[in-house]
Amino acid sequence: MTTIAVTGHMDLTDSSVHLVRDALRETLRPYADGLTGVSCIARGSDTLFAEVVLELGGRLVVVIPSKDYRQSKVKPDHADAFDQLVQAADDVVVLDNETANRAAYEEANRTLLHRADRLVAVWDGTPPSGKGGGTADTVQEARAAGFPVDVVWPVGAVRG
Repeated sequence: MTTIAVTGHMDLTDSSVHLVRDALRETLRPYADGLTGVSCIARGSDTLFAEVVLELGGRLVVVIPSKDYRQSKVKPDHADAFDQLVQAADDVVVLDNETANRAAYEEANRTLLHRADRLVAVWDGTPPSGKGGGTADTVQEARAAGFPVDVVWPVGAVRG
């Protein structure tokens, strides 16, 4: 049984979605027997990861950064996917933060790492922005803690 968390870019271009989905499928397939995926199910990489976990027959654990996240941060064009993944999840953890902000995202990323054995990062290698709570920050935190990190960034993938 392996529990894998995800961090990744939200701003994938439409042409990159199938590339990333295929790369995630190949990365996760060896763990399919007994796989649990942990995701914040944000737009982009987090959602693709969660969908692939379910497609492979895995369990999904959703970590929601704040009590207001669904209302304040989930855009109408992502709401159906978000709601479907919440419904499909075996466990939904809503953190105690009132507001979705940088501190809530940082806590969510720490929660992902505490619940997992390894991390998949859909990451183009861009260094941290300095704001905190981003993909590169999570990769750095995981590596500093000795976490195995699988970076997924297929040839041709582009951010919008």
